Amino acid sequence: MGRMTATTPRRVLLAAPRGYCAGVDRAVIAVEKALEQYGSPVYVRHEIVHNKYVVQTLEKKGAIFVEETAEVPEGSIVMFSAHGVAPAVHDEAAERKLATIDATCPLVTKVHKEAVRFAQDDFDILLIGHEGHEEVIGTSGEAPEHITLVDGPEDVANVEVRDPSRVVWLSQTTLSVDETMETVGALKEKFPLLISPPSDDICYATQNRQIAVKQMGADADLVIVVGSKNSSNSVRLVEVALGAGANDAHLVDFADEIEESWLDGVSTVGVTSGASVPEVLVDGVLAWLSERGFEDVEIVKAAEESIIFSLPKELRRDLRAEAAAMSAE
Repeated sequence: MGRMTATTPRRVLLAAPRGYCAGVDRAVIAVEKALEQYGSPVYVRHEIVHNKYVVQTLEKKGAIFVEETAEVPEGSIVMFSAHGVAPAVHDEAAERKLATIDATCPLVTKVHKEAVRFAQDDFDILLIGHEGHEEVIGTSGEAPEHITLVDGPEDVANVEVRDPSRVVWLSQTTLSVDETMETVGALKEKFPLLISPPSDDICYATQNRQIAVKQMGADADLVIVVGSKNSSNSVRLVEVALGAGANDAHLVDFADEIEESWLDGVSTVGVTSGASVPEVLVDGVLAWLSERGFEDVEIVKAAEESIIFSLPKELRRDLRAEAAAMSAE
């Protein structure tokens, strides 16, 4: 980039869609509704969604986040996060006499059902995803003896199957679309009879946010992605921005994490946010940029989103009474 002059226009490109997807919106509202209906404490196994601010906000309202079901006192209410859980976790909750609310995103549940179905038909399932991610642990738990994790294109060389004519791939919902297709391509070279899932497993929100960042990234000197470090889809947006031609890209939870030095020689800043990020955090970043002369905001629109998921059915029952009855058995 050439040296900036005083006349170089400063502008912000704001991606749309960005922020909350339908599954996150549903999960966060589910925690709030559970607290309203049943009072505190409502226990949540793992972060309800991978966002620091959301978790802190819900903690203030009375949600208690735990790593494992074993930490929840018997006879309590426990909620499962949007990322989904393995069947063993449902069994543990029943053993501990816990009333459960399942806030698993319906698009994750879809992948779980695919895994169960292909396992029943005795396929080897190649699950493309990130090792240790909660969604991958949950999906793998549906059919552990049938599922092999493939963590990116470089992992393909190690994959072995029982019968190359009975192999299917599935994926985590929050991956890089391009990298996943590269992995699939490598898998198809190795297993020409590889079957694809009935519909793409990478969710609409992940894809739309990546498409918007690609459109924006090519024109941006700097891209700021608002999101948490443990949010897979947010981390992918940084990678996609750099891949699309942005000179620089960073992930921040809050505006105060932005470093002034990132703005050196920058005239166009792209801004987006991951699927678990409330808009108030994006507003904070836009205000921070505005104070530094980046007042002109253009929307880069890649898609319309109108998907809404109904709330978990357990919020229509008296779970406190159910938990008490289970404990009394």
